[in-house]
Amino acid sequence: MSTVRFISDLHLGHANMVIGLRGFASVEEHDEYIISQWNKVVDKRDVTYILGDITMEKKSPYPLLGRMNGIKHVVLGNHDRQQDVHELLKYVHSVSGCVKYKGLILTHIPIIESEIVGYFYRNIHGHIHNHIIPNLLYVNVSCEVIGYTPKTLLELGIVIPQKP
Repeated sequence: MSTVRFISDLHLGHANMVIGLRGFASVEEHDEYIISQWNKVVDKRDVTYILGDITMEKKSPYPLLGRMNGIKHVVLGNHDRQQDVHELLKYVHSVSGCVKYKGLILTHIPIIESEIVGYFYRNIHGHIHNHIIPNLLYVNVSCEVIGYTPKTLLELGIVIPQKP
């Protein structure tokens, strides 16, 4: 049985992000830490949704995804370039703009509340890094918020209501 996990904003290979904002000594240290944290919890049969910003508008770090366990589905972020999707698909199972998953909507950028209420249970997203929207409809899975480790719904505090 596979486990499903969620993460966003890996920003692999992005020096300004990982050294300046995240406090790692180098890009290599940052990227290796993410790979290590990922592989500690993700099995080869597990599914992980990466909710955007794998890199910072470059494809050269994509081979690092090949070192990460499991089946990877990507929701493109604002720093993931359309022209790089062909290369990205060498390392991931699918690429999309958003995903409907068990009554949830998976996006990179949080969507407006009126697009959630009545349609989805919650919006799992990234993009805003350390910022948290003080509303239970939103669950931020940016690396910084979840300890650089893909999380399950239960670990995120999400319990999908059972239909009667």
